[in-house]
Amino acid sequence: MPKKYQFELPFDVDLDHHVKKTYPEIRDFRTISKSLDARGAPRGKKPNYLYVLEALVEKNDKYSDPESFPQLKPLKQKPIIIGAGPGGLFCAVRLAEYGIPSIIIERGDEASKRMLYIAKFWRYGELNPETNVCYGEGGAGLFSDGKLITRIKSNLVSYVMEKFVDFGAPPETAYVSNPHLGSNKIRTIISKISDWLREKGCVLHYNTKVERLLLNGKKVIGVHLSNGEKLYSDHVVLAAGHSAQDLYQHLVDIEVAMKPKDFAVGVRVEHSRRYIDSLQHGKFSEAPEIGSARYRLSWHDKWSDRGVYSFCMCPGGYVLSSGTEKEGIVVNGMSNYARNSPWSNAALVVSVKAEKDLKDKDLLAGLRFQHEIEQKAYALSIKHATGRELPAMTIKEFMNGKLTDRPLPKTSSPSGVFKVNLHEIFPAFVVEHLKNGLREFDRDLPGFIHEDGLLIAPETRTSAPLTIIRDKNTMLSASHQGLYPCGEGAGYAGGITSAAVDGVKCALSILYQEGLLTQV
Repeated sequence: MPKKYQFELPFDVDLDHHVKKTYPEIRDFRTISKSLDARGAPRGKKPNYLYVLEALVEKNDKYSDPESFPQLKPLKQKPIIIGAGPGGLFCAVRLAEYGIPSIIIERGDEASKRMLYIAKFWRYGELNPETNVCYGEGGAGLFSDGKLITRIKSNLVSYVMEKFVDFGAPPETAYVSNPHLGSNKIRTIISKISDWLREKGCVLHYNTKVERLLLNGKKVIGVHLSNGEKLYSDHVVLAAGHSAQDLYQHLVDIEVAMKPKDFAVGVRVEHSRRYIDSLQHGKFSEAPEIGSARYRLSWHDKWSDRGVYSFCMCPGGYVLSSGTEKEGIVVNGMSNYARNSPWSNAALVVSVKAEKDLKDKDLLAGLRFQHEIEQKAYALSIKHATGRELPAMTIKEFMNGKLTDRPLPKTSSPSGVFKVNLHEIFPAFVVEHLKNGLREFDRDLPGFIHEDGLLIAPETRTSAPLTIIRDKNTMLSASHQGLYPCGEGAGYAGGITSAAVDGVKCALSILYQEGLLTQV
């Protein structure tokens, strides 16, 4: 049996050399885990990498064989998967590995073509409402950095990472802590996944919208498409993402069981990459072995019971306009694999309590809350610019609540920015909690409130503002048989990895329901 070795190693020491010198008994090894500990770097302590290795020592030791998948008998009707984001694609992949092809329906275009539409939007403000940063093959995650960070605990996480490697991700994706593919690499990987699915007999429909679900009483029996076609199946996976507002309205109309969910809104904060690198890595900040610095900041206001936190941190990245409606502005962040742009950014958001903060108590109140902020941002852009540029002010201006005559610092956003008081966009509680959170973050990371630090708004599509209720064991809708709510849009994921894991779980559930697998 392979043996496990765990140790720390200075960041600039070669792993192979260290293993040969320190563990001569090892015949061969592979890395199971690698994570950077740079907490002491600002004080001059050399960063270390923490390694876990699986090693062959004894003569008969060998690595475990890859997981095998028995080929199952085909279903009478192919499962239908709505949405070709990570949840939908990985649902299809897992089914196909068992020999079960599916039908995937995506309202937007292929991953390879999405960039053509998005570039027009960033440069000229020409929005395609069906193919954009949120809609299209690969989902919103295709243009939000390709980060595979997740906090969920599941044995399926390693499966998802290994699948990404199989489809072309760098080998370290399978073992490095918080792996990052970059938006440029993940687009190619998504295309390879789709090509493989076609080879396995799957049918992919692009630029095709699901207008409504077909019902027989409270049982979902298929879908009605925007081209007039009707497709039928006993299993419909709903993995449409967190921005499918019109589909949410349809679910309300047919009384699918749902409930409001807490979410978060806020801003993108952008600094110079070199500045953030120096704050986090000190004198080691230019070492190529470490790369661009990340941070994760959080603060909980015990009096209001609200969290203020960073997420989707993009070292060496860009701030992007990510709206899906012509009269609304939304921002997001991304970076390419090299993470070498001159800027680093992250979302800074405040939790919104569905029960406390939403004036209306209907299921779509959270969507309207998001839209109101997005529309205010657009109205200000029309007033002060062209409607394409993003609202922005410096961190210090935001803290003081007023603008200065100082020009805004340069930004990574291809859409451009204009100066405006962001207090005009958000409800008062969001503004106050952002200010308080920034003060706390400046204590945790001294210098975070920097004169060239920029806030760009609004970040509103952090997660779905509702949950489509499902059974924990079967993954089926609590109200409609045959419907499998899946991923971020259903309220069960918060990123590429967790959405992919949820898609795999839905695939396994379909096979359990058909009696093709025995649930453990």
